[in-house]
Amino acid sequence: MSSPTSLVSPARGLLAAALVLTLAACASSRGLQPQGRLLDADSLHSSRSLAGTPLSAAGFPAADWWRAFADPQLDALIDEALRGSPSLEAADARLRQAQAHAASSNAERKPNLSLSPGYTGMRLPESMAGDEIGGHYMGSVQAVANFSYGVDLWGGKRAAWEAAVDSGHAAAVDAQAARLDLAAAIVQGYVQLAHAGQLQRVANDELARAEKTLQLTRQRRAAGIDSELQVQQAQARLPAAQQQQVAAQQQIDVSRNALAALLGKGPDRGLDIEVPNELNPLALQLPGVVPSELLGRRPDIVAARWRVEAADKQVKVAKTRFYPNLNLTALGGVVSKDLGSLLESGSTFGLLAPALSLPIFDGGRLRAGLASSDADYDLAVANYNHTLVEALRDVADQVNASRSLAEQVQAQQQLRGIAQAAYALAQQRYRAGIGNYLDVLSTQDRLLQADQGLSNLQSQQLLSSVRLSTALGGGFQPSADTAPAVAAGNDTTHS
Repeated sequence: MSSPTSLVSPARGLLAAALVLTLAACASSRGLQPQGRLLDADSLHSSRSLAGTPLSAAGFPAADWWRAFADPQLDALIDEALRGSPSLEAADARLRQAQAHAASSNAERKPNLSLSPGYTGMRLPESMAGDEIGGHYMGSVQAVANFSYGVDLWGGKRAAWEAAVDSGHAAAVDAQAARLDLAAAIVQGYVQLAHAGQLQRVANDELARAEKTLQLTRQRRAAGIDSELQVQQAQARLPAAQQQQVAAQQQIDVSRNALAALLGKGPDRGLDIEVPNELNPLALQLPGVVPSELLGRRPDIVAARWRVEAADKQVKVAKTRFYPNLNLTALGGVVSKDLGSLLESGSTFGLLAPALSLPIFDGGRLRAGLASSDADYDLAVANYNHTLVEALRDVADQVNASRSLAEQVQAQQQLRGIAQAAYALAQQRYRAGIGNYLDVLSTQDRLLQADQGLSNLQSQQLLSSVRLSTALGGGFQPSADTAPAVAAGNDTTHS
């Protein structure tokens, strides 16, 4: 009989060998680590660029920021779109896909137990099995329970599950961002519809002026002051004004069709959308600290940050593949030739098979996998940094555009007032017989250009205020699930 000492020595030898192999495996992953570093938002200075902009504690848009336009039809269109637009279905499907993947990854961490009852029957020929068992039918009833569990020694399975959860958080943010983007697209389409309506009103005013000038010119010809040439010139302005009306109507139709498509409806739905009256741009205001606050207010930044977290967990998963893996398998059951004796003690059997596996030589497959995970992390970090920089640029661009367009609209309004006064004076002089038709024609052209230019600038100012709202997050408010990734530090430590 072996002594306790003789039994301990082989065990110690096996343990020492396993330890040496483990250290060798760990050493094989050295020299591989991610290179990406997350940008600190507050290092991206923007105070001078945004200086002079009104600051407000409520500087970020509300969840329903478009209601500041005070247009019930616009509110109703956005509510309708958010209830059933097909453009949201893809984002929702990706979210469900990510959630299912997270559930699957979580299941991989848990034990498996299965039960397999069955019946087996066979008859062997005497020529092969002899007289003793050949030529007879034999049957057996069995019930087998199979238990297996992959022990998560190094936390790789947990890391894979956490990566899937982080990806699910990113997909949830993407789904919310899709709704914000849809609302913003409808507001922009509505602004374009309002602009087309304004251009149509400008064309109507131009047609009315052309008809008035033609009537006056005919009166002057009848009085012998003007010739047929002036009448023909005045008549030529009518088709030009009518062409502008038709072009404006085409823009109205295109805008209505675009809005109908955003609602997930056919073009006929757009025919029911009334052309809005003049809209006022949203107030220009910013929060006190733009860069750091944007981290939690821009859905694209939040989603990018979650993807960095997921990629970091995948690096850990790749590293654990270099270490020993322990699997526990247990098999037990009963087998008998009939059901009556199935539960007798002599019918039971069992198997316990713990297994320890350790990669020793794989041709570089594990190192390649870790290098790929490192590169995925670096790519996620680069995408996050790029998203952050572009978000700040977007805010600065829209702030500058809003400031500039406000000044341009003011100047254009003054120009329009001057053009209107000049046209009225030219009409008065022409009617009194002391002016000529060329003065009327020239001032009428300048008034038309001033009206069209003012309409274009006002539309750009409206769109800029809308884009600033989306640049500031579009009303995104992180939930308890999405906030932690943003609140985490700006760097990830890799062991």
